[in-house]
Amino acid sequence: MLRKVREQEQTISILVNNQPGVLSRVAGVFGRHGYNIQSLCVAETTNPEISRITLTSESDPDFTEKIKKQLDKLVDVQEVIDLTGPAYMQRELMLIGVTIQQETISEIMRAIQMFNCRIVTMSPGYYILEATGHPDETAAVLGYFQPFGVKEINRTGAIAVNRKNPQRQM
Repeated sequence: MLRKVREQEQTISILVNNQPGVLSRVAGVFGRHGYNIQSLCVAETTNPEISRITLTSESDPDFTEKIKKQLDKLVDVQEVIDLTGPAYMQRELMLIGVTIQQETISEIMRAIQMFNCRIVTMSPGYYILEATGHPDETAAVLGYFQPFGVKEINRTGAIAVNRKNPQRQM
C-alpha cells in the first residue's frame, strides 16, 4: 500500500563556500530530483568566505531529509539546516509599485499604516511601498493593494533564522 504524504513548504538554509558555481550545483540537486525552488536568497554571512543560501520548496519531510543528504555530499557545502517550523523566524521583503489616485489616497495611506508598510519613493500618481513580514503577511499586503493597481512587485523570497541562540555564528 502506497502512503501519500502531503507536501508542504520546506525552508532550507545551506552554508556554502563563497565560490563561483556553488549555487548552480545546489540548484542542480533540486532539479535532478524533480523539485522546483520556489524562493531563493543568497548572501554572505558574517564570514565573507561563507554564503548562506536560503530556499523554499514544496516537498514532503522525507524528501527534505533526502535532499539534505544529497547537499551534504557537495564539496563546497558546509552545513544544511531545515528551517521549517515554529522554532524559526521567517521573513520576506517585498517592494510594490502602486497606482495612486486622488479618490483612493486616504484608503491607501490607512492601509500603509495598518500593514506597517513604508513608502520608499513617491511620484505623482505612483508610490513604491516596502512590506516586510512572514510570506503569508506579504501575500496579504499584495492582495489588499492589487485592486488599487499594482504595476510591479519584487520579492526577496523567504529568509529564516533560529529563534534561539544558534550554536554556530554566521
